[in-house]
Parts: sequence; structure tokens; C-alpha cells
Amino acid sequence: MKLIGSLTSPYVRKTRIVLAEKHIGYTFELEAPWNADSHVSDHNPLGKVPVLIMDDGTSLFDSRVIVEYLDSVNPVSRLLPESNRRRIMVKRWEALADGICDAAAAIFLERKRNDAQQSVEWISRQQKKVMRGLETAAHELSDKKWCDGNVYTLGDIAVGCALGYLAFRFPQIDWRDTFPNLADLSDRLEKRAAFMETVPVA
Repeated sequence: MKLIGSLTSPYVRKTRIVLAEKHIGYTFELEAPWNADSHVSDHNPLGKVPVLIMDDGTSLFDSRVIVEYLDSVNPVSRLLPESNRRRIMVKRWEALADGICDAAAAIFLERKRNDAQQSVEWISRQQKKVMRGLETAAHELSDKKWCDGNVYTLGDIAVGCALGYLAFRFPQIDWRDTFPNLADLSDRLEKRAAFMETVPVA
């Protein structure tokens, strides 16, 4: 299989971590979808990364679709619980983490526009989404070791990637002191080999 993506996207990082945790071999093709000569849209009509090219040439896109597929093809280190209720709750964690990333990425892209075109109201709206997302994550994590309790799951990977993206793009957001339980979770995750091998690089 081949994964197409960048070194900065939290969604690509999530996919790479799942591939590593599942011990699935693949080739990694670096592509920045914003470049004029990008070929990402040849495989994903939406022009976004990550894209997974399967052995038969079929492309999968959207990280949530890709990681669910990857968890199903290899029984090693299952990251999604079998129980429907627990599975949905882990997917809910993933949706929350991805939503934080969506809002943070929207801020990053808005700030790349020239000052006259930037919308202060839009940035403020996205910032509120990030903070509400972090508050909810911290509240629901509470004093648990992992998002699903005592078991490491896709929820932890998604939250870890969201926190890593904030640390990478928005070091001024003081989430570590504000939400110490999220900081503890991030510290545990960043010690895992799959996380260490996928630290965002500009």
C-alpha cells in the first residue's frame, strides 16, 4: 500500500501512527496538496491528504475512513473495540479530536491570507471551537489513563495528534497548564515509538 501525505498534517500523522501500531507495511509519498504541481487530486477528488492507495489501486480518503479500514485488515493491536457502544464512543473521541484540528487548521490558513483579507470574527469563532473541544476532552478524560479507560485506542491517537498539532502550530495556546490531564496524556503518547517517528516537521 502507499500513503500520500505531508509531514505537518495531523490527519496524516494519525494514519501513519495507526499503520505503525498495526505493523502494516507501506510506502510514504510526500505531497503538499497546496502546491500548484500537486497530484493529490488525481487520487482524491477533494484534493486533501491523507490518501491511501490500496494494493488493487483503489484510493481511500478521509483519515477516519482510512484508519477504520486499517484496523479491520489486521487483527494485531486492535484500536477500535468490538462492542458497538464502546466503538462509537471511541469514534466520538476521534470526531472531537479531528474537530479541534479542523478549527485549528482553519485559523492557520486564515492567517496565511494578507492582513486586509483576514477575518477577525472567523478566527475568533475557530478559537472558541478549539477551546471548547479541549475543555470537553479534558472533562471526559477526567482521571482516566486513556480515553476509553484502561485501554489504548484510536481515540488516544486522535487526541494525541490534535494536541501535537496545537503544540506545533500554536505554541502560544497554553493548554498544558490549563488542562494538566491532557498534558499527561500527551506526554505518555509522545513516548510511544509511533508518535516519536511522526513528530510534525515544517
